[in-house]
Amino acid sequence: MELELVSDGLRFPEGPLVLRDGSVVFCQMMSGTLSRRHPDGTISTIADVGGGPNGAAIGSDGAVYVANNGGVSFTMVGDVAFGGHQHPDYIGGRIQRVTLDGEVTDLYVEGDRGPLRGPNDLIFDGHGGFYFTDSGKIREQDLDHGTLYYAARDGSSITSVVHPLAAPNGVGLSPDGSRLYVSETMTGRLWYWDVEAPGRLTGGSQPFTPGGGTLLHGFGGYTGLDSLAVDSHGNVNVGTLFHGSVSTIAPDGRLVGQVGLGLDPFFTNITFGGPELTTAYITGSGHGRLYRATWPVPGLPPAFEAG
Repeated sequence: MELELVSDGLRFPEGPLVLRDGSVVFCQMMSGTLSRRHPDGTISTIADVGGGPNGAAIGSDGAVYVANNGGVSFTMVGDVAFGGHQHPDYIGGRIQRVTLDGEVTDLYVEGDRGPLRGPNDLIFDGHGGFYFTDSGKIREQDLDHGTLYYAARDGSSITSVVHPLAAPNGVGLSPDGSRLYVSETMTGRLWYWDVEAPGRLTGGSQPFTPGGGTLLHGFGGYTGLDSLAVDSHGNVNVGTLFHGSVSTIAPDGRLVGQVGLGLDPFFTNITFGGPELTTAYITGSGHGRLYRATWPVPGLPPAFEAG
């Protein structure tokens, strides 16, 4: 599959999503901004959200909801940006509501386990609530455990669903909403749970797993996982770090394909757009790039749309 470079010179882009008009909204973690790539290729800033905007999704009100990790420090390894420890100017983790005309509201700064540490990715279900991962935070001598939360769009309730997790990152739902997937950065593992009701998950039969989750796929070697998107066939397409690719995992756990090997060690996010949802946008965060490709399987329509 051929990847077309459509934007360059970005500041560690993550969390892309496609609007109705074909523009792509995405976070720039190093600049603390939510940005928009217009159909003509120009890029504008929607809002300065501060900290480290990491993931984004459209809510039922048409606003963009941002998972903001509060800020991480970046190191350049050659010409590749590498995110690591908690930033000296860390503002605290938060979920933010951002309108397309740039109004920013901090919706959640703490949950039932205390202050949010490093929200990373989020997805809305068809009921109007959303799941989000909090990856925790890494410091020089210690780190925070990660958590999966479920929250109401209006800021009225937030509940931890699975804790602890090892730097949970991507989160997604199966086409029928009956499974919830979470990828762990530190372990290179992709987990799933059965969804009983909004915010209520059921574990599988594997013993000693986090929150009773079922291991769908574990990557060998030194491999980390980033964000994910589920397609219409139920495959989980997940950013696969360090050797650099987007990996496609079938619902039965088979690795069925990899795209982008060698282009960027930090292929982090994938999203789908276009009339048939076969246009994939992929963030090559390390080099600050946004790629486009024609995907062989249509993506899933998001629960809500805007723009």
